[in-house]
Amino acid sequence: MSQQRNRIITIVAIVGFIGLLIWSTFGVQATECRVCVNYNGATNCAVASGPDETAAAETAQTTACGPLTNGMNDAIACGNRAPETRVCRTR
Repeated sequence: MSQQRNRIITIVAIVGFIGLLIWSTFGVQATECRVCVNYNGATNCAVASGPDETAAAETAQTTACGPLTNGMNDAIACGNRAPETRVCRTR
């Protein structure tokens, strides 16, 4: 009886933990942005989500700059440029 009770408690704890992870991952991501940047003649677009428009757009721009840059100086310069397009929506 005790082993079965412990097994049920363990399963409930695991399911609760998985539910908490899903909620904390998706629940906070209220805004989604698609940002396209042009750097050194190449263009790349990325989509990211965040708790607000500023955070989502910043993350999308950083992600879009990644394949276009080589090194930290390029990454910073690309991140400081105004994006070609920026479209955000609230979920």
